[in-house]
Amino acid sequence: MHPAKSVIFFTTASGAGYGLILWLGTLSAWRLLPADQGFGLAVFAVALALIVVGLLSSTLHLGHPERAWRALSQWRSSWLSREGVAAILAFVPIGLFGIWWVFLAQNTGVALVFGIVAALAAMITVYCTAMIYASLKTIPAWSNGWTILSYLGLCAMTGALLLHLAVSLWGWQVQQSTGIVALTTTAVSLLVKLRYWSTISKPKKDSNAGTATGLGQMGTVRLLESPHSSDNYLMKEMGFRIAREHAHKLRTIAIVTGFMIPAAALAIGLTVGATPLMAIIAVLAACPGVVIERWLFFAEARHVVMLYYGAEAV
Repeated sequence: MHPAKSVIFFTTASGAGYGLILWLGTLSAWRLLPADQGFGLAVFAVALALIVVGLLSSTLHLGHPERAWRALSQWRSSWLSREGVAAILAFVPIGLFGIWWVFLAQNTGVALVFGIVAALAAMITVYCTAMIYASLKTIPAWSNGWTILSYLGLCAMTGALLLHLAVSLWGWQVQQSTGIVALTTTAVSLLVKLRYWSTISKPKKDSNAGTATGLGQMGTVRLLESPHSSDNYLMKEMGFRIAREHAHKLRTIAIVTGFMIPAAALAIGLTVGATPLMAIIAVLAACPGVVIERWLFFAEARHVVMLYYGAEAV
């Protein structure tokens, strides 16, 4: 699939914002985060900015962005619509949690309830985003459970990295706990991503040109000549292909910058010290790595329609 910049930015930015909300609610429930008003204002501002800017950028991929609101009416059958509804509803507990924390200096009691609901709402929204792709059986690379786990894992990882950075800059003692959370989610996300890549590296044999045309029982079906003299929309969007050696290099870069360097920086911060500096390095390294990972998520996926254009398998 052709990687759209707006969708890549949307999934990475909003995912990090929802991940930050996830850990704010979760760690507040564990009594690990003090209800400091300055800290609350800063982290909620970052989280909401990432979420809102990400959601707005997703409309840029539409032919008529001004009609995006109409997608909300199809929530009974469309995961895209469910994502939009979930994103809007999530603002209610997130907003109430932020108000209690920032203006009332509380993240326990009633605020704690809002925090837990906000964390759940954030994860439900990201799950809906993942299901937009995982539900597409016509794109085998996406139609598997690892797609959902990848989205949830990267959301939790990027959110944990941002929270650990904020806690480290504030100099709180809980930075040891947030560092462990960030390191754990980074390791788990890497394992999930490696499993995802392993899965899509094995082409599915149940669909081919023979099954697509219904002529498979007559023998091997091959393309006699191209159906078009030049690339059309389907070939550009659905049949976008990246060379295997380039994909391998980009995977390596994504692993090193998106996971290994952040993990190493977090480990150094936990054992040696210089936690704020290491937290900054972890976030700065993860940003390009996650963007490359998300670009590959689209670039390595192909629609089964390409079977009509000479592809032996997708």
